[in-house]
Amino acid sequence: MAAVQVAGSLPGEPTREVPREPPPPEQSSGFRCLSARLCALRPDDSSSARTEIHLLFDQLISENYSEGGGVAPEDVSTLLVQACRLVPLNQNHLVSKVSQLIHHLLNRLQVIVDEQNLDFLLAYAISALQQCSSWTHMEILQALAALVYCNGSKCQKYLPDLLGKSGILMKLSDLAQPDPEVRRAAVHCMANLCLSVPGQPYLEEPYPNICFQAFLTTLQSPKSSDMDDITFCMLLQNALKGIQSLLNGGKMKLTQTEELGALLAVLKKSMFHGLPGLNIELPTVLYPTPLPQYDGRPPVRPQQSESSASGPTANKKKKSKVKSKKIQQGEEEEEESSGEREVARVPSSGREHVHEGKAPCSSPLGGQSLPVEGSAAGKDRVSPPFRSASWKRVSSSESDYSDAEGGMQSKMRSYQAKVRQGALACFLSTIKSIEKKVLYGYWSAFVPDTPELGSPQSVSLMTLTLKDPSPKTRACALQVLSAILEGSKQFLSVAEDTSDHRRAFTPFSVMIASSIRELHRCLLLALVAESSSQTLTQIIKCLANLVSNSPYNRLKLSLLTKVWNQIKPYIRHKDVNVRVSSFTLLGAIVSTHAPLPEVQLLLQQPCSSGLNNSNSATPHLSTPDWWKKAPSGPFLEEASVSSPKGTSEPCWLIRLCISTVVLPKEDSCSGSDAGCAAGSTYEPSPMRLEALQVLAHLARGYFSMAQVYLMELGEVICKCMGEADPSIQLHGAKLLEELGTGLIQQYKPDSSIASDQRVPVSLVVMFWTMMLNGPLPRALQNSEHPTLQASACDALSSILPEAFSSLPSDRQILCITMLLGLNDSKNRLVKAATSRALGVYVLFPCLRQDVIFVADTANAILMSLQDKSLNVRAKAAWSLGNLTDTLIVNMETPDPSFQEEFSGLLLLKMLRSAIEASRDKDKVKSNAVRALGNLLHFLQPSHIEKPRFAEIIEESIQALISTVLIEAAMKVRWNACYAMGNVFKNPALPLDQVAFIESFPQS
Repeated sequence: MAAVQVAGSLPGEPTREVPREPPPPEQSSGFRCLSARLCALRPDDSSSARTEIHLLFDQLISENYSEGGGVAPEDVSTLLVQACRLVPLNQNHLVSKVSQLIHHLLNRLQVIVDEQNLDFLLAYAISALQQCSSWTHMEILQALAALVYCNGSKCQKYLPDLLGKSGILMKLSDLAQPDPEVRRAAVHCMANLCLSVPGQPYLEEPYPNICFQAFLTTLQSPKSSDMDDITFCMLLQNALKGIQSLLNGGKMKLTQTEELGALLAVLKKSMFHGLPGLNIELPTVLYPTPLPQYDGRPPVRPQQSESSASGPTANKKKKSKVKSKKIQQGEEEEEESSGEREVARVPSSGREHVHEGKAPCSSPLGGQSLPVEGSAAGKDRVSPPFRSASWKRVSSSESDYSDAEGGMQSKMRSYQAKVRQGALACFLSTIKSIEKKVLYGYWSAFVPDTPELGSPQSVSLMTLTLKDPSPKTRACALQVLSAILEGSKQFLSVAEDTSDHRRAFTPFSVMIASSIRELHRCLLLALVAESSSQTLTQIIKCLANLVSNSPYNRLKLSLLTKVWNQIKPYIRHKDVNVRVSSFTLLGAIVSTHAPLPEVQLLLQQPCSSGLNNSNSATPHLSTPDWWKKAPSGPFLEEASVSSPKGTSEPCWLIRLCISTVVLPKEDSCSGSDAGCAAGSTYEPSPMRLEALQVLAHLARGYFSMAQVYLMELGEVICKCMGEADPSIQLHGAKLLEELGTGLIQQYKPDSSIASDQRVPVSLVVMFWTMMLNGPLPRALQNSEHPTLQASACDALSSILPEAFSSLPSDRQILCITMLLGLNDSKNRLVKAATSRALGVYVLFPCLRQDVIFVADTANAILMSLQDKSLNVRAKAAWSLGNLTDTLIVNMETPDPSFQEEFSGLLLLKMLRSAIEASRDKDKVKSNAVRALGNLLHFLQPSHIEKPRFAEIIEESIQALISTVLIEAAMKVRWNACYAMGNVFKNPALPLDQVAFIESFPQS
């Protein structure tokens, strides 16, 4: 949980964090002695008693408490209660001192007061605020903020006194409050009250809304003349923290347009607070609109074509000058200072211009590390800038500013940066608390659009990414932009700019396309300018999100080419997180709307193009025949003879990914390689996982290139599935499944691939023989990792049917035995995957006439149809439908032996199970009715003549008619109608004897 700044703390003071379990209760002798002396005192109004209490309080405050101090929380609470009992409210100086003691001990020892003592201390603090002189209010509010921290749910009975219409905090936080420090401290108390703790009750209504309105009013109000800049920054931070706590608690629903618009307006204003060279005016409310009308831009001129607008303006724009800051190596400085880049102020308009094709007006960033989520696993999560770091007070090193040499100015910049970070953190919480379709109404307020001819660039999140001097703020802005882009595929799918726009108005599709182009341009500019590895990681992840959601099939060419060429050098960056995110971006490129002709050409580029980088780590690519240097087995020798006539141009990306996965790295593991285990000879695990994912994307979208490396990829899969790391094994199995699926697609009847361009069946047989002789069977039997077992089952179901029939008989038996055995698994993932795989195998031409196999498969599927898991039942119903398709195919063969040998009792069981499944959820029902229709079609006269079949036939037809008539999904009803058509194909069925069959045509 994020640390919360305590009102009134000095800049160098440590922050409150969620309390941890105290060490064994070995109290320091100093605290024990002082506590004993204090507890021995009795209330006394004499001068000597007051003096003694003063001294004891001073000693307790000045006591040197080590890590946790060895002081039990209950002892601290007991001492504070005793201290308050000794201090009458008419003694202002003592009340001020005891408030300082409460604030100091609770923060220094990270104690949260228990509920019983909290009641007494809260009542005391509230009474003190009501009765004591105004000069004591600052210290009392400090104490109150410390008391209510993480205790908001326990303060319910005091909320009317604190937050009611005449509540003390409402009065002290009002704009009319003359003391700015008191106002700030009161707002901070409210923020601490709103801080939610998982598992505890939340503030009761209407107090969350009361606090929200107070915070919003605070953010909307300008700085008063009697408030200094730093106090104003801290006031804004506290208000932002309060809103973020309300949103994170999940109780604050922003359903009103006015309310959401007002919040977004103040967040946008706060996002740019103190940004050098920028001064924007915003309305009090932002309204959802696709037009960027709130940035003070000049009237829109008719849009010119890109080619005519790009040339002349680029020369007229003035280049911003860059001032480099020397990076102080080895010094512990505040990141906003050490990572700063000077930003040139833009005269008159107060706006900053970004020039296409040029680096942004900034020098390289300081290399200081930031706790930004580099995600060793390549996942996108909320990074530490949105956790404790966003709300921490400045550290002790940050407080050592001198007034000389710009010390105060540097301190001011630090506080302003924290306001911007707080606004971005609050914006991220807002994004998570509203629906995406609502958020996209405000797209133009936060996402840049291509500026009109002669117009300045509108302020947006990209303004912060390109211009903010704080690397941490830039990272926060990128994370907010990523959150907006995530899941935006449907919204962005309307974009279209494949033809020149020459209309009197700008269509919405063209405007969105323009915004996508501008995002590409700005992010690539930021990529070039950034040197902070952690922020660089966020830029690349944001690019990956953009690429994943952009409709490149509706956009002009070259966008992906620019991203592709820019990212190549970062594949060999010295920081492992940058390398991992680079692979993530490459995976996004090869998976978006695949196959794209533009990406096809990029994959055929020479391997050396764009990979040179002075900031590189391990050189991943060697000579084009690098793989031949590795030991080659008999499979590779045979594969070279029978490989398909694919593209002769080697795919550098496939070779890069294979070498990343299997080849030892050439340099030692650097400190930034978070995923690199001690003594490991390979690249860090996150890099290898991302490389495997890229290979899987290539196999899915660009199989014609991957097929050239089929046997090499087989070797990679065997190596991965033979390793100890389950995640590497799992990704190896996923790659195997994608390759198997690609091979099946080539041999489908409707495939457009020429026969000489397909992988020969003989090579496919070699490939699967290698898999089945390798670690795949062990993965299928690895019950300790059911997810791996399920993936291995999925991979096994992707065998090409033509190749399966050519496998050695012992390998065929192995596959069948494994699947039938795993169908008894207790794990639902494994059971679902097995049921599906059996449904695939039962369609194989070489197996479908094997009565024993079909019967065994039917029994396994019927057992899975009784499972408690909906997913297992859905897969089993699909397989049952496939099995009944096999029955129909066998019925149409000249040889009647299959129909004669197939068990009538098993048919009866299948009919009963299908009838039961037709009453299940739609996922199960759609295939259950398909199976019913096939089974009724398959029934032979020898079955129909038996009395026990008469009733089941009638029930089956009734189930089909009922499914047609009920309000189910269209697919379910269509399948039921199709199944009824199959019923009429069986002339042996006595349909004239079924009473309700006449009602079917009317239905």
